[in-house]
Amino acid sequence: MTTNYTCNEWLDESDLNLFEEMRIRNPRRYRVAGLGEWGMSEGLVFEDWEERYFDIHSDGFRKEHLQLESIFGLDFGYTNYATALFCGLVDTKACEIFVFDEIYEKGLTNRRIYERITERGYSKERITADSAEPKSIDELRELGLRNIRAARKGKDSINSGIQYIQGYKIVIHPKCVNFITEISSYVWDVDRAGKQVNRPIDDFNHLMDAMQYSMGDLMKGQAFSFE
Repeated sequence: MTTNYTCNEWLDESDLNLFEEMRIRNPRRYRVAGLGEWGMSEGLVFEDWEERYFDIHSDGFRKEHLQLESIFGLDFGYTNYATALFCGLVDTKACEIFVFDEIYEKGLTNRRIYERITERGYSKERITADSAEPKSIDELRELGLRNIRAARKGKDSINSGIQYIQGYKIVIHPKCVNFITEISSYVWDVDRAGKQVNRPIDDFNHLMDAMQYSMGDLMKGQAFSFE
């Protein structure tokens, strides 16, 4: 039996709209990521990942991963693109990233972003956001996200971040449907001749960017609290 996104109980209206947009803009990816047909998008940027249920509060998970770093990244959007919050835990010893939650929604003002994050209980977490919007970062800090900060970007920072994350196995909770959709469609771009180039496509990559922001400075990350 083959299942697809229409069978996923975690999907809400914004999730369904994402797949509909993919159906129109990129039918090839839609057939694989949306309809569950055999195959993967060619030239995947991240290949070492799996969808698996896990409970970050369970005794078994805590015993297996005694010390974890919490990582949160925020990519801004509004009308045409979704605002994306990446929520993860990273085990630097085992080289594993656990994606346990996400926010993915269009039309969010900064106040609504703050409210969404606060409703999920992440307002005190350190969140690394896209540095291209310093005004939004300042406003979110004034609203109450005291630990939000701008991502550090430099020359070739995207490819450097990708190369670093490629050294990790990424485990994704099934409820993170938008992350699964993006990572299974996040591929290297090609030139007019169809030859792969050394940059990822700039499409369906909001959570991918947010993940890279969150991994920018692990040495100064905060340990995740299970209390």
